[in-house]
Amino acid sequence: MTEMIANLDYQVFQWLNDFAGRDTFLNEVMRFFAERAEYIMIAGIILYWFTRTRDNRMMAIQSLIATAVGFGTSALIAHFFYRDRPFVDHVVYQLVPHAANASFPSDHATAAFAIAMTFYIVRKREGNVWLVFAALIAISRVWTGVHYPIDILAGACLGMVTAWVVHRVCQNWTFANRVLQACIEMYERVECKILPKKQTREM
Repeated sequence: MTEMIANLDYQVFQWLNDFAGRDTFLNEVMRFFAERAEYIMIAGIILYWFTRTRDNRMMAIQSLIATAVGFGTSALIAHFFYRDRPFVDHVVYQLVPHAANASFPSDHATAAFAIAMTFYIVRKREGNVWLVFAALIAISRVWTGVHYPIDILAGACLGMVTAWVVHRVCQNWTFANRVLQACIEMYERVECKILPKKQTREM
């Protein structure tokens, strides 16, 4: 069973990665999503934070917490279930440079879906767009030859589950909610002192 799944995983990887050798006009797009699109998600967190609504700021904090928890969990999984990158064991179209470290699960997919799922939980309409964006990041990591599909699926599941758990904890655990609210209030006090009064009234 395990061997069958591994074979299917490689077949899907090979099918998707082969596009890098045929449809080269898309390679630059995939390189962008594989290497730089994550910065747009970070910019999204910053943008939501500076819209200065309490819900958006809580959402931004939760997305960062979910990403951090996801990364920590991913590191533990990689330690106990180490898997080589595709380019270590196979001849692939590798479009982006990458260290030959653990492939499973994908940190990029974990972070992208942790952020996108947090946005979706709070702001569903915009969240759908972010989830599509996260999916493109995930697909690009296979296209460019640095991850297997199962690495991506595991990272995506980990990111979404982490986002949901963090949101539920922050929403239902009074202590956690109060701590986050206190952090936001502390920041806003400082912000009110730094920004002109006209701007702080818009908060």
